[in-house]
Order: sequence, then structure tokens, then C-alpha cells
Amino acid sequence: MDGNAVDIPVLTVRNVRKSFGKGAAKKDVIADLSLTVGEGEFVSIVGPSGSGKTTLFQMIGGLTLPDEGDILIGGKRINGQRGNVSYMPQQASLLPWRTVAGNVELALQIAGASRKEAAELTSEWLGKIGLASYGDAYPGVLSGGMQQRVSFLRALLSPQRLMLLDEPFGALDALTRLSMQRWLLSIWEANRRSVLLVTHSIEEALLLSDRIIVLSQSPAVVLDEFVVPYGRPRSDKLWTDPEFNRYKERVYNVLQESLSKGTGDSHV
Repeated sequence: MDGNAVDIPVLTVRNVRKSFGKGAAKKDVIADLSLTVGEGEFVSIVGPSGSGKTTLFQMIGGLTLPDEGDILIGGKRINGQRGNVSYMPQQASLLPWRTVAGNVELALQIAGASRKEAAELTSEWLGKIGLASYGDAYPGVLSGGMQQRVSFLRALLSPQRLMLLDEPFGALDALTRLSMQRWLLSIWEANRRSVLLVTHSIEEALLLSDRIIVLSQSPAVVLDEFVVPYGRPRSDKLWTDPEFNRYKERVYNVLQESLSKGTGDSHV
């Protein structure tokens, strides 16, 4: 393979701007924002509420167009084009009238798999994520954590190179959330898909990510970027590591400094 091709990021967001409304009602949401996600890289975005993270995901997914700038997948401009990413939302959004297996199979068939291939993959992967006995059950009997496992599986088995995870564990209780984070790590480390995660939790970002991108309040720019210094697989003892808490404080301080200044001006 050509060496230059290997270096092309899976995702490139380049000088993107976005606003809503007109005239006096115009609101700038994203201002000159750039970021990348490499092949097999797990990148998290943290930022204040209302900092444009959801809008950014909508532009990457092709649901809305940037006013300026470009979104590229594998070096190809995809502004306004759908179907280039797999997506895991805050809520599992499973179809209640389809079984657990039926939900996963449907997503695979929409992505182009044959009915037989979808059924075989679903059966194999439900076993891998500990839900083999729930294939014929309906989503309503599953706990919140189980439903999110199924939602993540749909995204993981989709053929797109990039997964967008939009605060996938935000609605779970603290204990279930920690369990799901560890579970996601184990599944992701075995498959290494490119991931862009939005989260309000600095701890979650540090536990899961290779890099953390900190956004300002709206209009959003990149305030800072942190390379997470921990190797993989990640240890369960990270929570008690003094360095973990120092990094947490560094990210928190960048956010607090931006909020106290009341500005979205980048300092990087």
C-alpha cells in the first residue's frame, strides 16, 4: 500500500463553521473547527453543554451542511452525504416490535448483508457480547445496559470505517456506566474501529481514548488536545492512579478557564 495513503486520517474536519438563524436571531454554533481521527484511533470530545457537539455529529453524518469548511472520510469530501458513518445515540433506539436479534439483523441487511449472512453474524456476535440467550427476546425485557450493548453491536457491525458514539452511557446509573465502559473497551480493543465519542465525563474520556479534544463553549473551537498516556489494554487500576487524576484536573482546568473568560477564542 502507498505510504501516503496510510497517513490519510479516517476523519478530517477542516475549518468548519456553522450558524443557525438569520439577522438578529443568528447564532454562531461552531467557529473554524478542525480535528482528525486516525485509523483505529479512539478520540473523545468534551466540552460544555451547548458547545455544538451534536451539531458537529450531524455534519459528519451528512444530516446538515457546514456553512464553511469540509468534512472528509478517508480524504474524500462528504459534505451533506449520508451513509459514511455508523452511529450509536444516547438512547438505544431499538425497534420494540422486533426481537433483539431482529434489530441487529435489520441493521446488517440495510448495510447490504444477505439475510443469511446477517443472521449468522448476529448469532455469533450476540454470543460474544454475552446476550446469546436474549436473541428471541424483545428490547423491553432488557436492562438499559443490555440495550446499549445491542445498540453498540449494530454500530460495530456496520461496514463504515468510522463510528460516532453520542454520549452512549449518559442515561445509565454510575455502576452500570462503569461496567459498560469496561465492556466497550474490551470489545473495541479486540476490533480497533475508528471512533469519535462525545461525552461530558472527563473520566470516561481518559479511560477510553487515545486523544481528548476539548471544545470551548459556543461558538465552538478546539481549545486544547490531550494525548492520553496510557497503553492498551487499559488497566482497571487507572481510577486510582495519581497521574489519572492529574490529567483529569488538566482537562477540567481548560474547560473552567474557557467558561470563566466567556469566550470561544482558541489558545492553541
